[in-house]
Amino acid sequence: MSADPWPEGVARHALDSVDSTNAVAARLAASLSGPAWIVAAEQTAGRGRRGRPWSSRRGNFYGTHLLHPTEPPEVVALRSFVAALALRDACVALTGLPEAFSLKWPNDVLLNGGKLAGILLESLGQGGRVQHLAIGIGVNLIAAPDPAEVEQGAVRPVSLLAETGVRVAPETFLEALAPAYARREESFTRLGFGPTREAWLAHAARLGERIRARTGRELREGMFETVDAHGALVLKTGSGRVAIPAAEVFF
Repeated sequence: MSADPWPEGVARHALDSVDSTNAVAARLAASLSGPAWIVAAEQTAGRGRRGRPWSSRRGNFYGTHLLHPTEPPEVVALRSFVAALALRDACVALTGLPEAFSLKWPNDVLLNGGKLAGILLESLGQGGRVQHLAIGIGVNLIAAPDPAEVEQGAVRPVSLLAETGVRVAPETFLEALAPAYARREESFTRLGFGPTREAWLAHAARLGERIRARTGRELREGMFETVDAHGALVLKTGSGRVAIPAAEVFF
């Protein structure tokens, strides 16, 4: 368990069964003046990227970090990298296995090459300003979805328990994750995206290898060269370098 204390000024809301922690965060946002973690024992309507259902059995981690950011929307969105690094930090702290965890663009954490955790950013704003940001996080602590439940070609789902033999309770995971996120957030807000980008690339899965990126109906293939200063995936293809701001990545 993390030896670091709970971050100062960050609220904690621990719930039992909810529709989704991101939905709860949206309902609480107007009443909270500072950052908060909202966690639940189970979700009845958990969701991943593109509205896909997120399997939400008890014993896994379901949480949302709610923030009221001040940056432009394109900068706010870079917090998916902040969250991914914090997730990896927490996993390493709890298992002592730094080589086992890597980061898949744009927002997954891999364990031994399988998908351990996902991140979903949702925001509400108007007039070009983000009023609140909900960083939803799901981690397969004790059980992973059946491979038949995931999209064909997607990375196989894995659990922390099955892959490492380490059993971590959701509340224990939060105690490690919250301080880890606070450290990464402080670096991001003080120093900008540069150091976060460099740290993320140091743990990037398949960097320098050929991957496929699907944007809508278009499938691009090339060498994963880097992530640029705006968080876009940069592929080196037969027709040159291409920066892709949003896509589904397949190995």
